[in-house]
Amino acid sequence: MTDASSNTVIRVALDVPLDRTFDYAAPGPLAIGSRVSVGFGPRQMVGIVLGHATHSEFDLKPARPIEDMLPPLPDDWLALVRFAADYYACAPGPALFTALPPALRAPRPFIPARDPQYRLTPAGRDWQPPRRAARQCELHAALAASPLARSSARAIAADAGRRLDDWLAAGWIEEVDDQPAALTLGPLPALTPAQQQALDQLPRDGFSPTLLFGITGSGKTEIYLRRIAETLAAGRQALVLVPEINLTPQLESRFRARFPNTVIACLNSSQPERARSEAWVAAWQGRARLVIGTRLGVFAPLPELGLIVVDEEHDASFKQQDGLRYSARDLAIWRAHRAGVPILLGSATPSLESWRHADAGRYGRVELAERATGAALPAIHLIDIRRLPLDDGLSVPAIEALARCRDKGEVSLVYLNRRGYSPALSCTDCGWIAGCPSCSAKLVLHLRERQLRCHHCGHHQPVPHACPDCGNPDLKPLGQGTQRVEAALTRVLPGARIRRIDRDTVSHRDAWAEVYQAIHDGEVDVLVGTQMLAKGHDFPTLSLVVALNTDGGLYSADFRASETLFSQLMQVAGRAGRAERPGTVLVQTQLPEHPLYQALCRHDYPGFAATLLDERKQTDMPPYCHQFVVRADSEKLADARAFLGALVAALPAIDGVCVYDPITASMVRLEGRERAQVLVQSAQRGPLRRMLAELTAQAPVLAKPYGRHLRWSVDVDPLEL
Repeated sequence: MTDASSNTVIRVALDVPLDRTFDYAAPGPLAIGSRVSVGFGPRQMVGIVLGHATHSEFDLKPARPIEDMLPPLPDDWLALVRFAADYYACAPGPALFTALPPALRAPRPFIPARDPQYRLTPAGRDWQPPRRAARQCELHAALAASPLARSSARAIAADAGRRLDDWLAAGWIEEVDDQPAALTLGPLPALTPAQQQALDQLPRDGFSPTLLFGITGSGKTEIYLRRIAETLAAGRQALVLVPEINLTPQLESRFRARFPNTVIACLNSSQPERARSEAWVAAWQGRARLVIGTRLGVFAPLPELGLIVVDEEHDASFKQQDGLRYSARDLAIWRAHRAGVPILLGSATPSLESWRHADAGRYGRVELAERATGAALPAIHLIDIRRLPLDDGLSVPAIEALARCRDKGEVSLVYLNRRGYSPALSCTDCGWIAGCPSCSAKLVLHLRERQLRCHHCGHHQPVPHACPDCGNPDLKPLGQGTQRVEAALTRVLPGARIRRIDRDTVSHRDAWAEVYQAIHDGEVDVLVGTQMLAKGHDFPTLSLVVALNTDGGLYSADFRASETLFSQLMQVAGRAGRAERPGTVLVQTQLPEHPLYQALCRHDYPGFAATLLDERKQTDMPPYCHQFVVRADSEKLADARAFLGALVAALPAIDGVCVYDPITASMVRLEGRERAQVLVQSAQRGPLRRMLAELTAQAPVLAKPYGRHLRWSVDVDPLEL
């Protein structure tokens, strides 16, 4: 037993999957939130001090403070992570270390790099980087606008440090002493009357969630910029969350042009660990006044937080699907409430949850119903393909429209939310279909690479020369992916300059810069891509969108499929005709009478949302109920189902809570493990929380007999069932 006579007993959270803290002996008092280095078994780990005790029943190992000049983690940050751990049923240690940047998870000091600022010299202003070096051009433009911190430069280009050193040696830049104290704004475009009215309606003080419902191209980003400028001018920090890594560079460039002397920190999972940690600490220390991040950005510590913006608030990528399964949008709302600051949720197709909150008056709603440029919304036409021949998924009307667009010197976009060449490879004799050995999924044919790939676990193998079952060499691709459509377009539009955009071709941020540069230089006629192209990107010369193979979303067992499909189609349609060229959207379908497509042609999100909400209300589905899912996986499906069955049997009956029987997951096998799940739901959150507490108490006990062969998890407010 250890008492406090010679040591301080501290309660420490560690990155281990146990719902408890651990006692250690510290040489003296340590503040809550301090980072310490401790021994845990044979490992040396970093821990976070969460409490103190006068004594412990154990003989304690020592804890050594990590001395790196960083203060204890702030109370409001700890409160945010503790809330997330409790609400999403995650152990406190893993939750804390999910929220920390990589460098602060290591049991060693983190010394933030000196962050000098640079400006262009007269010689540097006369020199211009090569036009094709998109990142160098962006870095040069940022330096031309105002002094630029080294950390901010790293957010523009991964090799910015080396580039700055080279330019310093060449005499093109020079170091300057201090960040300018006063907020400087770049050129301000005139607001449209609709934008001005929307800006005037936004609340300025206190917690006030507001849904900014603006059609695509209506100028929502300009509204964000104006509110952020007000926040920065008041000496406060602003947080902007975006759903996709590939949105960050475009937004960041626009924000840097508007706030040229403001330190902007970017946070996303594609950053080098050191750069992300530097940006996180810059936000914590208040040096970064504006933080732009993907979902992990919600955990940035901001001591002077004054505003939160969530762009494309409907997007499913704000929900983490493993570990701490949090919704960044929902945590941002909780954080704004606790900090007493406004939060702005922007979307052209809001989530039904947010739309219902606005209907009920819990959120404000501000609308932008016209495009900022004055351009008309694109005309949406349906191509009924029931009796039309298709050439690798393309109808004759679609091909003719693409050819006309190319002949006029305009850019078109072919949207197909499926990468690869085709989603399956089949034998024409025996019906064999290539399947993943580790997942209950078909292998996707990637023809250029001559590979079959699983898009779930990453397994890949060469394309066989013949059917492994019957030896037939005639193997046929089934269906279309972006590779196949790209090949078809090359054939039917000879000479057209075609650029495919999906995760196979755009795997890093610099690739996006090259795409934008090529489009703006007039080097692309047709873009072919997945939903990566549907979100927030602005291509002024794009006048035609062709959407392929969209009917699948209408047949899905997922009750959210129609909501997701409508959102994707509205977003991709919004890429067309954003400048002076009128836009046209062609949607190929076998169900032209379907209400979803009819609402799409009218650009009628409110009407479609009302229909979906009525359906959800009649079937007691979210947002008219609350849910969590318990998932279990094992090498044997019987073990996963037996564990879940025992868990359901052990749960008490709670009024208003429905616990469904265990079922196999929609994809029963993933990465070699068999999966099952239980859905629990209630119209009231209170009873559901009580059931969740019962379940998380029972599950570890019932899982013990299975040892490491069984894994279980809880997903609160799930998006995937």
